[in-house]
Amino acid sequence: MEILEFHWDFQFEEYAVGAYSCQPKVLGHKSPADNIPERCREWTVLMVPKLAVCNFLSDVCALKRFAMMNGFSGVDWTLKVEDLPRSTADESPLLRQIAQLHPLEVRYHLAFNGTDLGDSEIGNAHRAMEIFRSACKLVSRLGGRYMTVHLGLGLDSTKGLSWERSLAALAALVDYGKELGVAVCLENLAWGWSSRPELFEKLVRKSRAGVTLDIGHAKVCSSVQSQAYTFEDFIAPHPDRVLNAHIYHEECEDRHLPPQQPNDLIDRLNVLSRLSCDWWVLELHEEPALLSTLGMVNEYLATVPTQGHLPFTPAPFVLPE
Repeated sequence: MEILEFHWDFQFEEYAVGAYSCQPKVLGHKSPADNIPERCREWTVLMVPKLAVCNFLSDVCALKRFAMMNGFSGVDWTLKVEDLPRSTADESPLLRQIAQLHPLEVRYHLAFNGTDLGDSEIGNAHRAMEIFRSACKLVSRLGGRYMTVHLGLGLDSTKGLSWERSLAALAALVDYGKELGVAVCLENLAWGWSSRPELFEKLVRKSRAGVTLDIGHAKVCSSVQSQAYTFEDFIAPHPDRVLNAHIYHEECEDRHLPPQQPNDLIDRLNVLSRLSCDWWVLELHEEPALLSTLGMVNEYLATVPTQGHLPFTPAPFVLPE
């Protein structure tokens, strides 16, 4: 088979509007028997990510000032169900807030606790889809191109969810977002289906969703803690689909904890820096923790060019049947 080297440029992907796209260059040939899975090809990307801050301040002018003064390139704006305008006419206040953040880029994070696309009660699932579709339309009207969603957020069990319905509804939402120019990205959680790399891979592959990689969730999930999987296993099958990353040390009792030292992050940042993911959200909501983490991330990024970017070559990943 052909051996490919990947070069990245800005083009349109079917799953990510305006994201980096992969252009293969043929370097040589091997025997067809030497079948190298696409997920195990080398990915070398020389790029500096945009650092983003959450909308952790209610005053949008203060948020913009904080972001600009500290060198952030964007805002990852969290929307809850209660934040959604009831009608197009009610959108004006939110439109004004987002406009005030210019020239910062804004991407959107839907924290819809308890509102799930895969609810086992069909009426609840239909209402959830209506809410997510409304949010997708809102993001599009706000000029957004990326929207992060979850499966099972705010639930403590998957008993009330349907796997088949979750997968079908996520795929339908991805297609709907594509029509509106919005890339729908699935975030890995600390528990549930998306906390298991083998199921997360299936959800992403079959729905054609992008990925929002939460490095804190990945660290504490039982799949990694038990050493059955590694952090890289959340990436290996689909490195090209990782469009956003949430950066902090780990989640503990629903709180995001900052790193205490650079070594708390460096292994995971080494992996991220080899991907095409250009949006790193420092997902912390207290200013001291946010600024200390920002210092560590900036220090890391300052050393990357001198260290050089090594290809991300994931270990073989066994796909589920």
